[in-house]
Amino acid sequence: MSDIDESNVRRRLSAILFADIANYTRLMGDDELGTWHAAKPVIRELNELAKLHHGTVQQVLGDGLILLFDSAVDAVRFGVELQRHMRALNDGREEDRQIWFRVGVNLGDILVDDDGISGDAVNIAARLQALARPGHVCVSAAVYDQVRNRLTFGYEYLGAQNLKNVREPVDAFQVHENPTSAAMTTGFRRSSLAIASAHLPIKDLSVVMLPFRFQGSNETENWLADGLTEDITTNLSRFHDFFVISRMSAYAFAARMGSPADAARELGVRYVVTGSVRKAGKQIRITIELLDAERGRSIWGERYDRPLEDIFDVQDEITQLIVSATAVQIETSEQNRIRQMAPADLRAYGFVLQGQQHIFRYTRDENREARQLYDEALRIDPRYARALAAKSRTLNIDWRYGWGDLKDEALEAALDLALGAVAVDPTDARGFGELGFAHLYRKEHEAAINAYERALSLNPNDADLMSDMGDALAHCHRSEEAIALLKDAMRLNPFYPDQYLWHLGGAYFNLRRYDEAIHTLHGMQNPTEGRRLLAASYSHLGRIDEARAEAAKVLQAHPDFSIDRWAAVQPDKDSADVAHFIEGLRKAGL
Repeated sequence: MSDIDESNVRRRLSAILFADIANYTRLMGDDELGTWHAAKPVIRELNELAKLHHGTVQQVLGDGLILLFDSAVDAVRFGVELQRHMRALNDGREEDRQIWFRVGVNLGDILVDDDGISGDAVNIAARLQALARPGHVCVSAAVYDQVRNRLTFGYEYLGAQNLKNVREPVDAFQVHENPTSAAMTTGFRRSSLAIASAHLPIKDLSVVMLPFRFQGSNETENWLADGLTEDITTNLSRFHDFFVISRMSAYAFAARMGSPADAARELGVRYVVTGSVRKAGKQIRITIELLDAERGRSIWGERYDRPLEDIFDVQDEITQLIVSATAVQIETSEQNRIRQMAPADLRAYGFVLQGQQHIFRYTRDENREARQLYDEALRIDPRYARALAAKSRTLNIDWRYGWGDLKDEALEAALDLALGAVAVDPTDARGFGELGFAHLYRKEHEAAINAYERALSLNPNDADLMSDMGDALAHCHRSEEAIALLKDAMRLNPFYPDQYLWHLGGAYFNLRRYDEAIHTLHGMQNPTEGRRLLAASYSHLGRIDEARAEAAKVLQAHPDFSIDRWAAVQPDKDSADVAHFIEGLRKAGL
Protein backbone atom coordinates (compact mmCIF):
# COMPACT_ATOMS: atom_id res chain seq x y z
CA MET A 1 0.00 0.00 0.00
CA SER A 2 1.11 3.58 -0.67
CA ASP A 3 2.15 5.63 2.37
CA ILE A 4 1.67 8.93 0.51
CA ASP A 5 -0.81 11.30 2.16
CA GLU A 6 -3.37 12.17 -0.52
CA SER A 7 -5.69 14.12 1.78
CA ASN A 8 -4.28 17.44 0.62
CA VAL A 9 -4.27 16.61 -3.11
CA ARG A 10 -7.17 17.63 -5.31
CA ARG A 11 -7.92 16.75 -8.93
CA ARG A 12 -9.18 19.41 -11.29
CA LEU A 13 -10.03 19.42 -15.01
CA SER A 14 -8.21 22.39 -16.55
CA ALA A 15 -6.76 23.80 -19.71
CA ILE A 16 -3.04 24.21 -19.01
CA LEU A 17 -0.98 26.75 -20.96
CA PHE A 18 2.81 26.90 -20.97
CA ALA A 19 4.45 30.03 -22.42
CA ASP A 20 8.21 30.29 -22.74
CA ILE A 21 10.45 32.87 -24.41
CA ALA A 22 12.17 31.36 -27.46
CA ASN A 23 15.98 31.65 -27.70
CA TYR A 24 16.11 33.20 -24.23
CA THR A 25 19.61 31.85 -23.50
CA ARG A 26 21.00 33.41 -26.69
CA LEU A 27 19.23 36.71 -25.99
CA MET A 28 20.67 36.82 -22.47
CA GLY A 29 24.13 35.92 -23.75
CA ASP A 30 24.02 38.75 -26.31
CA ASP A 31 22.64 41.39 -23.92
CA GLU A 32 21.86 40.16 -20.43
CA LEU A 33 20.66 43.42 -18.91
CA GLY A 34 18.74 44.58 -21.99
CA THR A 35 16.94 41.24 -22.31
CA TRP A 36 16.04 41.26 -18.61
CA HIS A 37 14.57 44.78 -18.86
CA ALA A 38 12.63 43.82 -22.03
CA ALA A 39 11.26 40.51 -20.74
CA LYS A 40 10.23 41.33 -17.17
CA PRO A 41 7.53 43.93 -18.02
CA VAL A 42 6.07 41.61 -20.66
CA ILE A 43 5.73 38.75 -18.17
CA ARG A 44 4.05 41.09 -15.69
CA GLU A 45 1.62 42.35 -18.37
CA LEU A 46 0.55 38.80 -19.18
CA ASN A 47 -1.04 38.46 -15.77
CA GLU A 48 -3.53 41.22 -16.65
CA LEU A 49 -4.03 39.85 -20.17
CA ALA A 50 -4.81 36.41 -18.72
CA LYS A 51 -7.53 37.85 -16.48
CA LEU A 52 -9.30 39.21 -19.56
CA HIS A 53 -9.50 35.60 -20.83
CA HIS A 54 -10.58 34.11 -17.47
CA GLY A 55 -7.15 32.62 -16.80
CA THR A 56 -4.79 32.71 -13.83
CA VAL A 57 -1.00 32.66 -13.71
CA GLN A 58 0.05 29.69 -11.53
CA GLN A 59 3.81 29.99 -11.74
CA VAL A 60 6.47 32.24 -13.26
CA LEU A 61 9.54 30.20 -14.20
CA GLY A 62 12.23 32.74 -15.12
CA ASP A 63 11.49 33.28 -18.81
CA GLY A 64 8.17 31.44 -18.85
CA LEU A 65 4.78 31.03 -17.24
CA ILE A 66 2.21 28.36 -16.43
CA LEU A 67 -1.43 29.45 -16.64
CA LEU A 68 -4.70 27.65 -15.93
CA PHE A 69 -8.05 28.19 -17.66
CA ASP A 70 -11.43 26.59 -17.04
CA SER A 71 -12.02 26.47 -20.81
CA ALA A 72 -9.82 25.27 -23.68
CA VAL A 73 -11.44 27.97 -25.84
CA ASP A 74 -10.26 30.70 -23.43
CA ALA A 75 -6.77 29.21 -23.26
CA VAL A 76 -6.31 29.13 -27.04
CA ARG A 77 -7.79 32.62 -27.44
CA PHE A 78 -5.29 33.86 -24.85
CA GLY A 79 -2.40 32.09 -26.61
CA VAL A 80 -3.22 33.74 -29.93
CA GLU A 81 -3.78 37.12 -28.27
CA LEU A 82 -0.40 36.79 -26.54
CA GLN A 83 1.31 36.34 -29.92
CA ARG A 84 -0.56 39.34 -31.35
CA HIS A 85 0.58 41.37 -28.33
CA MET A 86 4.19 40.34 -28.92
CA ARG A 87 3.93 41.16 -32.62
CA ALA A 88 2.98 44.73 -31.68
CA LEU A 89 5.77 44.99 -29.08
CA ASN A 90 8.38 43.67 -31.54
CA ASP A 91 7.42 46.14 -34.25
CA GLY A 92 10.50 48.28 -34.87
CA ARG A 93 12.92 46.06 -32.94
CA GLU A 94 15.92 44.53 -34.69
CA GLU A 95 15.07 40.98 -35.71
CA ASP A 96 17.73 39.35 -33.54
CA ARG A 97 16.48 41.26 -30.45
CA GLN A 98 12.79 40.44 -30.84
CA ILE A 99 11.08 38.50 -28.04
CA TRP A 100 8.74 35.69 -29.08
CA PHE A 101 6.93 33.11 -26.99
CA ARG A 102 6.41 29.45 -27.72
CA VAL A 103 3.01 28.40 -26.35
CA GLY A 104 1.66 24.90 -25.59
CA VAL A 105 -1.89 24.11 -24.47
CA ASN A 106 -3.33 20.84 -23.14
CA LEU A 107 -6.62 19.83 -21.53
CA GLY A 108 -6.84 17.25 -18.77
CA ASP A 109 -6.87 16.36 -15.08
CA ILE A 110 -4.23 18.07 -12.96
CA LEU A 111 -3.14 17.43 -9.39
CA VAL A 112 -3.34 20.47 -7.09
CA ASP A 113 -1.75 20.76 -3.64
CA ASP A 114 -0.11 23.41 -1.49
CA ASP A 115 3.06 23.28 -3.61
CA GLY A 116 1.34 23.93 -6.93
CA ILE A 117 0.15 21.77 -9.83
CA SER A 118 1.49 18.58 -11.41
CA GLY A 119 0.45 15.51 -13.40
CA ASP A 120 0.67 14.07 -16.93
CA ALA A 121 -1.58 16.80 -18.36
CA VAL A 122 0.87 19.46 -17.14
CA ASN A 123 3.86 17.57 -18.58
CA ILE A 124 2.15 17.30 -21.97
CA ALA A 125 1.48 21.06 -22.08
CA ALA A 126 5.18 21.71 -21.34
CA ARG A 127 6.31 19.35 -24.12
CA LEU A 128 3.87 20.90 -26.61
CA GLN A 129 5.34 24.31 -25.83
CA ALA A 130 8.74 23.02 -26.90
CA LEU A 131 7.24 21.82 -30.22
CA ALA A 132 5.75 25.23 -31.10
CA ARG A 133 7.52 27.54 -33.48
CA PRO A 134 8.45 30.93 -31.97
CA GLY A 135 5.41 33.19 -32.15
CA HIS A 136 2.97 30.26 -32.46
CA VAL A 137 0.65 28.08 -30.38
CA CYS A 138 0.74 24.27 -30.30
CA VAL A 139 -2.21 22.31 -28.85
CA SER A 140 -3.07 18.68 -28.11
CA ALA A 141 -5.86 16.71 -29.77
CA ALA A 142 -7.92 17.09 -26.56
CA VAL A 143 -7.81 20.88 -27.00
CA TYR A 144 -8.32 20.69 -30.77
CA ASP A 145 -11.54 18.69 -30.29
CA GLN A 146 -12.92 21.45 -28.06
CA VAL A 147 -11.97 24.47 -30.17
CA ARG A 148 -12.14 23.42 -33.85
CA ASN A 149 -15.83 24.34 -34.19
CA ARG A 150 -15.78 27.19 -31.69
CA LEU A 151 -12.85 29.35 -32.81
CA THR A 152 -12.27 30.65 -36.32
CA PHE A 153 -8.59 29.71 -36.41
CA GLY A 154 -6.82 27.15 -38.57
CA TYR A 155 -5.15 23.97 -37.28
CA GLU A 156 -2.14 22.22 -38.83
CA TYR A 157 -1.66 18.57 -37.86
CA LEU A 158 1.93 17.94 -36.71
CA GLY A 159 1.54 14.20 -36.28
CA ALA A 160 1.38 11.92 -33.25
CA GLN A 161 4.35 13.04 -31.18
CA ASN A 162 6.35 10.84 -28.82
CA LEU A 163 6.90 13.35 -26.01
CA LYS A 164 9.61 12.94 -23.40
CA ASN A 165 8.37 11.14 -20.26
CA VAL A 166 4.86 10.77 -21.73
CA ARG A 167 3.79 7.15 -22.19
CA GLU A 168 1.46 7.37 -25.22
CA PRO A 169 1.95 9.43 -28.43
CA VAL A 170 0.07 12.75 -28.43
CA ASP A 171 -1.53 14.17 -31.56
CA ALA A 172 -0.35 17.77 -31.87
CA PHE A 173 -1.67 20.73 -33.86
CA GLN A 174 -0.24 24.15 -34.63
CA VAL A 175 -2.79 26.97 -34.49
CA HIS A 176 -2.97 29.35 -37.47
CA GLU A 177 -4.44 32.74 -36.63
CA ASN A 178 -5.61 33.02 -40.25
CA PRO A 179 -7.77 29.94 -40.98
CA THR A 180 -7.19 30.20 -44.73
CA SER A 181 -3.48 29.64 -44.18
CA ALA A 182 -4.16 26.11 -42.91
CA ALA A 183 -6.07 24.92 -46.00
CA MET A 184 -3.05 23.15 -47.52
CA THR A 185 -1.41 21.89 -44.32
CA THR A 186 -1.24 18.24 -43.30
CA GLY A 187 -4.58 16.74 -42.25
CA PHE A 188 -5.52 14.65 -39.20
CA ARG A 189 -6.72 11.49 -40.99
CA ARG A 190 -6.01 8.58 -38.63
CA SER A 191 -9.32 6.82 -39.38
CA SER A 192 -8.76 7.18 -43.12
CA LEU A 193 -5.38 5.50 -42.76
CA ALA A 194 -6.90 2.53 -40.99
CA ILE A 195 -9.52 2.15 -43.72
CA ALA A 196 -6.91 2.48 -46.46
CA SER A 197 -4.53 -0.09 -45.02
CA ALA A 198 -7.32 -2.55 -44.18
CA HIS A 199 -9.27 -2.49 -47.43
CA LEU A 200 -6.97 -1.43 -50.28
CA PRO A 201 -4.58 -3.98 -51.79
CA ILE A 202 -0.90 -3.17 -51.48
CA LYS A 203 0.61 -2.65 -54.91
CA ASP A 204 3.87 -4.46 -55.69
CA LEU A 205 5.54 -1.27 -56.88
CA SER A 206 4.42 1.01 -54.07
CA VAL A 207 6.90 3.07 -52.05
CA VAL A 208 7.16 5.81 -49.43
CA MET A 209 10.25 7.97 -49.06
CA LEU A 210 10.45 8.82 -45.34
CA PRO A 211 12.13 12.18 -44.63
CA PHE A 212 15.92 12.14 -44.50
CA ARG A 213 17.21 12.71 -40.96
CA PHE A 214 19.53 15.69 -40.71
CA GLN A 215 22.63 14.95 -38.63
CA GLY A 216 24.41 18.11 -37.61
CA SER A 217 24.47 20.91 -35.09
CA ASN A 218 23.44 23.68 -37.52
CA GLU A 219 19.67 23.32 -37.74
CA THR A 220 19.51 26.14 -40.30
CA GLU A 221 20.86 23.62 -42.83
CA ASN A 222 18.00 21.18 -42.25
CA TRP A 223 16.51 22.37 -45.56
CA LEU A 224 19.11 20.21 -47.32
CA ALA A 225 17.59 17.02 -45.91
CA ASP A 226 14.06 18.23 -46.69
CA GLY A 227 15.09 19.11 -50.23
CA LEU A 228 16.62 15.70 -50.88
CA THR A 229 13.47 14.02 -49.57
CA GLU A 230 11.24 16.10 -51.81
CA ASP A 231 13.39 15.74 -54.92
CA ILE A 232 13.82 11.97 -54.70
CA THR A 233 10.08 11.58 -54.01
CA THR A 234 9.35 13.70 -57.08
CA ASN A 235 11.77 11.70 -59.23
CA LEU A 236 10.24 8.39 -58.16
CA SER A 237 6.69 9.62 -58.67
CA ARG A 238 7.35 10.34 -62.34
CA PHE A 239 7.46 6.63 -63.13
CA HIS A 240 4.04 5.49 -64.30
CA ASP A 241 4.53 1.98 -62.90
CA PHE A 242 5.16 3.28 -59.40
CA PHE A 243 2.66 4.16 -56.68
CA VAL A 244 4.40 6.79 -54.55
CA ILE A 245 3.04 8.19 -51.27
CA SER A 246 3.16 11.98 -51.19
CA ARG A 247 5.85 13.91 -49.36
CA MET A 248 3.24 15.49 -47.06
CA SER A 249 1.97 12.16 -45.73
CA ALA A 250 5.53 10.86 -45.37
CA TYR A 251 6.36 13.80 -43.11
CA ALA A 252 3.17 13.39 -41.09
CA PHE A 253 3.96 9.74 -40.47
CA ALA A 254 7.61 10.43 -39.62
CA ALA A 255 6.50 12.90 -36.93
CA ARG A 256 4.99 9.93 -35.10
CA MET A 257 8.42 8.25 -34.94
CA GLY A 258 6.96 4.93 -36.09
CA SER A 259 9.13 2.17 -37.53
CA PRO A 260 9.53 1.70 -41.31
CA ALA A 261 7.34 -1.43 -41.03
CA ASP A 262 4.64 0.68 -39.34
CA ALA A 263 4.91 3.22 -42.17
CA ALA A 264 4.44 0.50 -44.80
CA ARG A 265 1.43 -0.98 -43.01
CA GLU A 266 -0.37 2.29 -42.26
CA LEU A 267 0.36 3.92 -45.61
CA GLY A 268 -0.43 0.77 -47.58
CA VAL A 269 2.89 0.33 -49.43
CA ARG A 270 5.43 -2.46 -49.85
CA TYR A 271 8.73 -0.55 -49.93
CA VAL A 272 10.10 2.06 -47.53
CA VAL A 273 13.14 4.28 -48.14
CA THR A 274 14.97 5.77 -45.13
CA GLY A 275 18.13 7.82 -44.92
CA SER A 276 20.21 10.54 -43.30
CA VAL A 277 22.22 13.58 -44.40
CA ARG A 278 25.34 15.05 -42.84
CA LYS A 279 27.10 18.16 -44.17
CA ALA A 280 30.67 19.13 -43.29
CA GLY A 281 31.96 22.19 -45.08
CA LYS A 282 31.66 21.53 -48.81
CA GLN A 283 31.27 17.77 -48.36
CA ILE A 284 28.04 15.82 -47.91
CA ARG A 285 27.43 12.30 -46.61
CA ILE A 286 24.16 10.59 -47.52
CA THR A 287 23.19 7.18 -46.17
CA ILE A 288 20.12 5.45 -47.56
CA GLU A 289 18.35 2.11 -47.20
CA LEU A 290 15.53 0.43 -49.13
CA LEU A 291 13.35 -1.96 -47.10
CA ASP A 292 10.92 -4.58 -48.35
CA ALA A 293 8.30 -4.40 -45.60
CA GLU A 294 6.36 -7.38 -46.91
CA ARG A 295 9.39 -9.63 -46.46
CA GLY A 296 10.77 -7.74 -43.47
CA ARG A 297 14.28 -7.25 -44.82
CA SER A 298 16.63 -4.67 -46.26
CA ILE A 299 17.22 -5.16 -49.98
CA TRP A 300 19.67 -2.34 -50.61
CA GLY A 301 21.76 0.20 -48.72
CA GLU A 302 24.43 2.69 -49.70
CA ARG A 303 26.57 5.51 -48.34
CA TYR A 304 27.66 8.46 -50.49
CA ASP A 305 30.57 10.77 -49.57
CA ARG A 306 30.62 13.45 -52.22
CA PRO A 307 31.30 17.15 -52.81
CA LEU A 308 28.14 19.15 -52.19
CA GLU A 309 27.98 20.27 -55.83
CA ASP A 310 27.49 16.62 -56.88
CA ILE A 311 24.10 16.48 -55.09
CA PHE A 312 22.08 16.29 -58.33
CA ASP A 313 24.09 13.30 -59.58
CA VAL A 314 23.58 11.59 -56.22
CA GLN A 315 19.81 12.16 -56.43
CA ASP A 316 19.68 10.57 -59.87
CA GLU A 317 21.82 7.62 -58.80
CA ILE A 318 19.65 6.96 -55.73
CA THR A 319 16.48 7.05 -57.80
CA GLN A 320 17.84 4.68 -60.43
CA LEU A 321 19.09 2.23 -57.78
CA ILE A 322 15.69 2.19 -56.06
CA VAL A 323 14.05 1.52 -59.41
CA SER A 324 16.53 -1.25 -60.21
CA ALA A 325 16.26 -2.82 -56.76
CA THR A 326 12.49 -3.19 -57.18
CA ALA A 327 12.92 -4.71 -60.66
CA VAL A 328 10.75 -2.22 -62.52
CA GLN A 329 10.99 -2.01 -66.30
CA ILE A 330 11.01 1.68 -67.17
CA GLU A 331 10.75 3.04 -70.68
CA THR A 332 13.86 4.75 -71.97
CA SER A 333 11.92 7.94 -72.54
CA GLU A 334 11.00 8.13 -68.86
CA GLN A 335 14.57 7.44 -67.77
CA ASN A 336 15.72 10.34 -69.87
CA ARG A 337 13.24 12.81 -68.43
CA ILE A 338 13.56 11.84 -64.78
CA ARG A 339 15.87 14.67 -63.82
CA GLN A 340 14.73 18.26 -63.66
CA MET A 341 17.02 20.80 -65.25
CA ALA A 342 19.58 21.65 -62.58
CA PRO A 343 20.40 25.29 -61.84
CA ALA A 344 23.60 26.80 -63.18
CA ASP A 345 24.72 27.50 -59.60
CA LEU A 346 24.15 25.35 -56.50
CA ARG A 347 23.31 28.50 -54.50
CA ALA A 348 20.10 28.90 -56.55
CA TYR A 349 19.03 25.39 -55.54
CA GLY A 350 19.64 26.27 -51.89
CA PHE A 351 17.47 29.37 -52.09
CA VAL A 352 14.61 27.40 -53.68
CA LEU A 353 14.76 24.71 -50.98
CA GLN A 354 14.75 27.36 -48.27
CA GLY A 355 11.77 29.02 -49.96
CA GLN A 356 9.85 25.75 -49.74
CA GLN A 357 10.16 25.96 -45.94
CA HIS A 358 8.04 29.12 -46.08
CA ILE A 359 5.57 28.69 -48.94
CA PHE A 360 3.90 25.61 -47.43
CA ARG A 361 2.91 27.66 -44.37
CA TYR A 362 0.46 29.76 -46.42
CA THR A 363 0.54 33.07 -44.56
CA ARG A 364 1.07 36.55 -45.98
CA ASP A 365 4.49 37.01 -44.35
CA GLU A 366 5.73 33.48 -45.11
CA ASN A 367 4.57 33.82 -48.73
CA ARG A 368 6.49 37.08 -49.08
CA GLU A 369 9.59 35.48 -47.54
CA ALA A 370 9.35 32.55 -49.97
CA ARG A 371 9.11 34.89 -52.96
CA GLN A 372 12.19 36.83 -51.80
CA LEU A 373 14.15 33.57 -51.67
CA TYR A 374 12.95 32.57 -55.14
CA ASP A 375 13.97 36.01 -56.41
CA GLU A 376 17.46 35.39 -54.96
CA ALA A 377 17.59 32.10 -56.89
CA LEU A 378 16.51 33.83 -60.10
CA ARG A 379 19.11 36.57 -59.66
CA ILE A 380 21.72 33.81 -59.70
CA ASP A 381 20.08 31.83 -62.53
CA PRO A 382 17.25 33.66 -64.38
CA ARG A 383 16.45 30.47 -66.34
CA TYR A 384 15.97 28.14 -63.35
CA ALA A 385 12.58 26.58 -64.15
CA ARG A 386 11.88 25.39 -60.63
CA ALA A 387 12.34 28.90 -59.22
CA LEU A 388 10.12 30.39 -61.93
CA ALA A 389 7.32 27.91 -61.17
CA ALA A 390 7.67 28.40 -57.41
CA LYS A 391 7.52 32.20 -57.70
CA SER A 392 4.42 31.84 -59.88
CA ARG A 393 2.74 29.96 -57.01
CA THR A 394 3.48 32.80 -54.55
CA LEU A 395 1.79 35.31 -56.85
CA ASN A 396 -1.21 33.01 -57.30
CA ILE A 397 -1.52 32.75 -53.51
CA ASP A 398 -1.33 36.54 -53.21
CA TRP A 399 -4.08 36.94 -55.80
CA ARG A 400 -6.33 34.26 -54.37
CA TYR A 401 -6.24 35.56 -50.79
CA GLY A 402 -6.13 39.26 -51.65
CA TRP A 403 -2.63 39.78 -50.24
CA GLY A 404 -0.23 42.37 -51.60
CA ASP A 405 -0.87 45.37 -53.81
CA LEU A 406 -0.70 43.83 -57.29
CA LYS A 407 -4.28 42.43 -57.34
CA ASP A 408 -5.14 41.38 -60.92
CA GLU A 409 -1.59 42.09 -62.06
CA ALA A 410 -0.44 39.27 -59.75
CA LEU A 411 -2.38 36.72 -61.81
CA GLU A 412 -0.89 38.08 -65.05
CA ALA A 413 2.60 37.85 -63.57
CA ALA A 414 1.92 34.31 -62.31
CA LEU A 415 0.88 33.24 -65.82
CA ASP A 416 4.01 34.77 -67.38
CA LEU A 417 6.26 33.01 -64.86
CA ALA A 418 4.55 29.64 -65.43
CA LEU A 419 4.89 30.05 -69.19
CA GLY A 420 8.55 30.84 -68.65
CA ALA A 421 9.02 27.73 -66.50
CA VAL A 422 7.56 25.33 -69.06
CA ALA A 423 9.47 27.00 -71.89
CA VAL A 424 12.78 26.48 -70.05
CA ASP A 425 11.97 22.92 -68.86
CA PRO A 426 9.07 21.22 -70.67
CA THR A 427 9.62 18.04 -68.59
CA ASP A 428 8.76 19.62 -65.21
CA ALA A 429 5.23 18.88 -63.99
CA ARG A 430 5.26 21.76 -61.50
CA GLY A 431 5.49 24.39 -64.19
CA PHE A 432 2.48 22.94 -66.02
CA GLY A 433 0.57 22.75 -62.72
CA GLU A 434 1.14 26.45 -62.09
CA LEU A 435 0.16 27.15 -65.69
CA GLY A 436 -3.12 25.27 -65.21
CA PHE A 437 -3.90 27.19 -62.03
CA ALA A 438 -3.26 30.58 -63.64
CA HIS A 439 -5.36 29.70 -66.72
CA LEU A 440 -8.23 28.48 -64.53
CA TYR A 441 -8.62 31.73 -62.61
CA ARG A 442 -8.30 33.70 -65.84
CA LYS A 443 -11.32 31.54 -66.86
CA GLU A 444 -9.40 30.00 -69.76
CA HIS A 445 -10.84 26.58 -69.03
CA GLU A 446 -9.63 24.47 -71.94
CA ALA A 447 -6.08 25.76 -71.54
CA ALA A 448 -6.22 25.01 -67.80
CA ILE A 449 -7.29 21.36 -68.29
CA ASN A 450 -4.70 20.86 -71.03
CA ALA A 451 -1.96 22.14 -68.72
CA TYR A 452 -3.06 19.89 -65.85
CA GLU A 453 -3.23 16.86 -68.15
CA ARG A 454 0.30 17.56 -69.30
CA ALA A 455 1.43 17.93 -65.69
CA LEU A 456 -0.04 14.57 -64.65
CA SER A 457 1.40 12.84 -67.70
CA LEU A 458 4.81 14.00 -66.46
CA ASN A 459 4.15 13.12 -62.81
CA PRO A 460 1.21 10.73 -62.41
CA ASN A 461 1.72 10.37 -58.63
CA ASP A 462 1.54 14.03 -57.61
CA ALA A 463 -1.48 14.10 -55.28
CA ASP A 464 -1.58 17.90 -54.99
CA LEU A 465 -1.66 18.19 -58.77
CA MET A 466 -4.53 15.67 -58.84
CA SER A 467 -6.45 17.73 -56.29
CA ASP A 468 -5.89 20.96 -58.21
CA MET A 469 -6.97 19.31 -61.47
CA GLY A 470 -10.01 17.83 -59.70
CA ASP A 471 -11.02 21.34 -58.66
CA ALA A 472 -10.51 22.57 -62.23
CA LEU A 473 -12.67 19.73 -63.59
CA ALA A 474 -15.46 20.60 -61.13
CA HIS A 475 -15.31 24.23 -62.26
CA CYS A 476 -15.49 23.00 -65.86
CA HIS A 477 -18.81 21.18 -65.24
CA ARG A 478 -17.06 17.77 -65.07
CA SER A 479 -17.68 16.96 -61.41
CA GLU A 480 -17.94 13.16 -61.73
CA GLU A 481 -14.42 13.05 -63.14
CA ALA A 482 -13.32 15.43 -60.39
CA ILE A 483 -14.60 13.11 -57.65
CA ALA A 484 -12.74 10.09 -59.04
CA LEU A 485 -9.49 12.04 -59.34
CA LEU A 486 -9.78 13.50 -55.84
CA LYS A 487 -10.29 10.04 -54.33
CA ASP A 488 -7.12 8.86 -56.11
CA ALA A 489 -5.27 11.85 -54.62
CA MET A 490 -6.43 10.90 -51.12
CA ARG A 491 -5.05 7.39 -51.56
CA LEU A 492 -1.63 8.78 -52.55
CA ASN A 493 -1.69 11.33 -49.71
CA PRO A 494 -3.49 9.71 -46.74
CA PHE A 495 -2.74 12.75 -44.53
CA TYR A 496 -4.34 14.93 -47.20
CA PRO A 497 -4.98 18.60 -46.43
CA ASP A 498 -8.42 20.16 -46.07
CA GLN A 499 -8.21 21.56 -49.56
CA TYR A 500 -8.86 18.08 -50.97
CA LEU A 501 -12.13 17.90 -49.02
CA TRP A 502 -12.99 21.46 -49.99
CA HIS A 503 -12.58 20.53 -53.66
CA LEU A 504 -14.52 17.27 -53.19
CA GLY A 505 -17.35 19.04 -51.37
CA GLY A 506 -17.58 21.54 -54.21
CA ALA A 507 -17.86 18.76 -56.79
CA TYR A 508 -20.70 17.09 -54.83
CA PHE A 509 -22.42 20.46 -54.47
CA ASN A 510 -22.30 21.09 -58.23
CA LEU A 511 -23.96 17.70 -58.74
CA ARG A 512 -26.71 18.70 -56.27
CA ARG A 513 -25.58 15.88 -53.97
CA TYR A 514 -25.93 18.12 -50.92
CA ASP A 515 -25.89 15.45 -48.20
CA GLU A 516 -22.58 14.09 -49.53
CA ALA A 517 -21.21 17.62 -49.73
CA ILE A 518 -22.15 18.26 -46.08
CA HIS A 519 -20.69 14.94 -44.91
CA THR A 520 -17.45 15.66 -46.79
CA LEU A 521 -17.08 19.21 -45.49
CA HIS A 522 -17.69 18.14 -41.90
CA GLY A 523 -14.55 16.02 -42.26
CA MET A 524 -12.40 19.12 -42.65
CA GLN A 525 -9.83 19.64 -39.93
CA ASN A 526 -10.41 23.40 -40.25
CA PRO A 527 -14.13 23.85 -41.01
CA THR A 528 -13.97 27.65 -41.35
CA GLU A 529 -13.20 27.72 -45.08
CA GLY A 530 -15.85 25.07 -45.85
CA ARG A 531 -18.69 27.02 -44.24
CA ARG A 532 -19.68 28.87 -47.41
CA LEU A 533 -20.39 25.55 -49.13
CA LEU A 534 -22.05 24.21 -45.99
CA ALA A 535 -24.37 27.24 -45.82
CA ALA A 536 -25.33 26.87 -49.48
CA SER A 537 -25.85 23.08 -49.16
CA TYR A 538 -28.12 23.42 -46.12
CA SER A 539 -30.07 26.16 -47.93
CA HIS A 540 -30.78 24.00 -50.95
CA LEU A 541 -31.96 21.18 -48.63
CA GLY A 542 -34.38 23.60 -46.96
CA ARG A 543 -32.52 23.38 -43.63
CA ILE A 544 -32.51 27.14 -43.21
CA ASP A 545 -31.68 27.32 -39.51
CA GLU A 546 -28.51 25.29 -40.06
CA ALA A 547 -27.71 27.36 -43.16
CA ARG A 548 -27.98 30.59 -41.20
CA ALA A 549 -25.84 29.20 -38.39
CA GLU A 550 -23.09 28.46 -40.91
CA ALA A 551 -23.53 31.89 -42.51
CA ALA A 552 -23.06 33.53 -39.11
CA LYS A 553 -19.77 31.69 -38.69
CA VAL A 554 -18.68 32.80 -42.17
CA LEU A 555 -19.21 36.43 -41.11
CA GLN A 556 -17.45 35.82 -37.80
CA ALA A 557 -14.34 34.67 -39.65
CA HIS A 558 -14.67 37.13 -42.56
CA PRO A 559 -16.63 40.23 -41.43
CA ASP A 560 -16.11 41.90 -44.83
CA PHE A 561 -17.43 38.89 -46.80
CA SER A 562 -19.01 39.95 -50.10
CA ILE A 563 -21.16 37.72 -52.29
CA ASP A 564 -20.40 39.89 -55.31
CA ARG A 565 -16.64 39.53 -54.85
CA TRP A 566 -16.92 35.77 -54.32
CA ALA A 567 -19.04 35.44 -57.46
CA ALA A 568 -16.36 37.30 -59.42
CA VAL A 569 -13.56 35.04 -58.09
CA GLN A 570 -15.40 31.76 -58.83
CA PRO A 571 -13.85 30.37 -62.05
CA ASP A 572 -16.83 28.23 -63.17
CA LYS A 573 -17.23 27.66 -66.88
CA ASP A 574 -21.03 27.42 -66.61
CA SER A 575 -22.61 30.60 -65.23
CA ALA A 576 -25.50 28.46 -63.92
CA ASP A 577 -23.06 26.81 -61.45
CA VAL A 578 -22.10 30.23 -60.06
CA ALA A 579 -25.78 31.27 -59.85
CA HIS A 580 -26.62 28.00 -58.05
CA PHE A 581 -23.93 28.66 -55.41
CA ILE A 582 -24.85 32.33 -54.96
CA GLU A 583 -28.54 31.44 -54.59
CA GLY A 584 -27.65 29.10 -51.72
CA LEU A 585 -25.59 31.79 -50.00
CA ARG A 586 -28.37 34.36 -50.30
CA LYS A 587 -30.94 31.94 -48.85
CA ALA A 588 -28.57 31.45 -45.91
CA GLY A 589 -28.65 35.18 -45.25
CA LEU A 590 -25.30 36.23 -46.67
